[in-house]
Amino acid sequence: MKCGGFTPLSSFDCRIQSAVEPAHSKMSPSDLWRFLIIGYPFTILIETPILLIGLSKRHSIKRRLVAGVWLTACTYPIVVLVMPLVFANTSRAMYLTVAETFAPLAECILFWLAYGTTAEFGTRSMWQDFATIVCANLASFIGGEILNAYGWFGLLG
Repeated sequence: MKCGGFTPLSSFDCRIQSAVEPAHSKMSPSDLWRFLIIGYPFTILIETPILLIGLSKRHSIKRRLVAGVWLTACTYPIVVLVMPLVFANTSRAMYLTVAETFAPLAECILFWLAYGTTAEFGTRSMWQDFATIVCANLASFIGGEILNAYGWFGLLG
């Protein structure tokens, strides 16, 4: 089994090596666009049910459904098209840390700016909404990593 430029002792060594190799160094901009077309619906399919169930009751079902598509539409292109190019010469771990911190943080801010009120600031429902958005992002990240580990995307390796 080959992993990058060396033969690892185990698959664990290969995973460690892939975490420190440059992020998405093998992906061209056209590969990133193809990945966006696959990954965006995949992300929506994972995150929307979590948002439907987890967002506070003050939000209508319609708003929860819209949030599942809209929040991902705002952050996913940045995470998939911009950040891999910005972090091309850094480790995958660095890229993932920044990208997976940016996405839920930006989505919480956008959601609050769109639907937050002064009366809701600091309340249980605000924190419930934020926690749900973070959980939805974590779930789609884990789902993507599982598919990536098995090579199902065919773009990351």
